[in-house]
Amino acid sequence: MMEDKKKIVEEVIGYVEARLSLEEGLDLEKIADNAGYSKFHLNRVFSEVTGCTLHRYVRERRLTEAARKLVQEKASIADIAWEAAYQSQQAFTLAFKQAYGCTPHTYRKAGIHKELRAREIVQKQAGLWRCAA
Repeated sequence: MMEDKKKIVEEVIGYVEARLSLEEGLDLEKIADNAGYSKFHLNRVFSEVTGCTLHRYVRERRLTEAARKLVQEKASIADIAWEAAYQSQQAFTLAFKQAYGCTPHTYRKAGIHKELRAREIVQKQAGLWRCAA
């Protein structure tokens, strides 16, 4: 039973990773439709296997990619916020500061990238990745 749930989560993470940078959006409804489960069941399975909600996973992956872009690319903070699916630079700055402890501008000036959620987290030696507490 747990192996089945892990397989579902692996497929969901693959789907999310493939669409992380697309403008179409990644809401729970679309992800659940693709997986063939109700959003409630899918979120319950995802949380059970990983220790966090699917929404949190997507948010942290987007913030991680935004942090990478801040350090490695020259795009404006507003453009990076938009690419990370934030409706405003202010909303992005607030979320970024909560996650990283500093503003995107300060982070960019420091020039050191730290990942909240790495792409390679899907599997580790002991099984699937789990969310940090």
